[in-house]
Amino acid sequence: MGSVEEIYESEVHRTITRRTSYKIKETSSKKTTTMTTAPAKLYGKNLSEYDDLDVDQLLSQLSPEEISILSKEVDPDDNLLPPSERCSYECDKEATGPLNRKKLIEHINKQALETPDLPEHKPYVPGTVRGKKWVAPETNGKSEHEDKIAIDLDDEYGDALNNASQEEIIDLAAILGFHSMMNQDQYHASLLNKGQPVGLGWDGITKSTQPKVYPPEPPNQTDPEESIKRVRDDDPKLLDLNWNNIKNISDEKFENLFNALVENTHLETLSLVNVGLTDRLAGKLSEALEKNCTLRVCNVETNFISPVGIVRLVKSLLKQRSLEEFRATNQRSQILGNKIEMEITKLIEQNPTILRLGLHLEYNDARHRIASHLQHNIDRIRKDTPLKMKFRFFRKTPQKHRKNLIK
Repeated sequence: MGSVEEIYESEVHRTITRRTSYKIKETSSKKTTTMTTAPAKLYGKNLSEYDDLDVDQLLSQLSPEEISILSKEVDPDDNLLPPSERCSYECDKEATGPLNRKKLIEHINKQALETPDLPEHKPYVPGTVRGKKWVAPETNGKSEHEDKIAIDLDDEYGDALNNASQEEIIDLAAILGFHSMMNQDQYHASLLNKGQPVGLGWDGITKSTQPKVYPPEPPNQTDPEESIKRVRDDDPKLLDLNWNNIKNISDEKFENLFNALVENTHLETLSLVNVGLTDRLAGKLSEALEKNCTLRVCNVETNFISPVGIVRLVKSLLKQRSLEEFRATNQRSQILGNKIEMEITKLIEQNPTILRLGLHLEYNDARHRIASHLQHNIDRIRKDTPLKMKFRFFRKTPQKHRKNLIK
């Protein structure tokens, strides 16, 4: 027998484990796909086959009707025609005669009256109610109330307001400036302490105030012939000449006035409002303004002067530079245009003596530049005391001459 160790070794089975490692090589395969599209076809043929076709030969084989259909589908609209005439409808019928609009309207009205109305699907029966009547939805009766604002006042002020009458509250509202709580009658009555009118309280009926009746203004009584003579004679008492609203003044009288104005040395104000001045007469006036050196105010509003005539008048002010105020709004053309306004702006900026200008300007640039220049002239002259006294704008009319003004 063998030893114990030998017996044990013979009975034990030894297991040997071998580790093997494998490396896997990854290979990436790229797939390339090519898209092949079939060539475009038109009516079963490739487009390249139409390149060699003779278009003129094909068009010569078409009938006039087919050519008109093709032109309607291919040709664009004629931009030179109005939209109302760009239609595909063509009437091949011959004209029955000249167009008579009056007879055509009579025929249409007659045809409309003779054509019977379409029968109603359901004839109208008096007293028969059809459909459903609208019923207002039911409400719970709860209305939203406005939240009252609690104002903490002293006991003295609270008692005074609670015991105040309507007249006293109205007077208090007038003092505090709450004009929406009262009308004009109540406001003026509270200011003048006349007492409130009867029936105009908080619960009174609002009544309209009757406008005051003023007598019509009398017509202008100035005699054109006499005033022309006084201007020609250089009357020292004639400082203000007013021809406003005088109708039917002939062009000859205007020309005589403007010719006499050239040699006049006392007239300071000339008003020719609503007298029908035209561009030709405005040209005569501009020639007189170029030579007159004593006129201070010229007003030619509400006439028929064009924008070009206004530019000529403004340009004439640069000759003597004695006119302080010029007004020419409300003419034949209400809108002067950007070009005219810019030209007037440049002329005004060259004038160092103009202080007031009455023109309706549409563009903000022109308004701002003219207003700035006028303010600059006023400030510059106001600081120079000797120069300031020469301008009518800064001095009052002498008392001895006021009663001699022609109005």
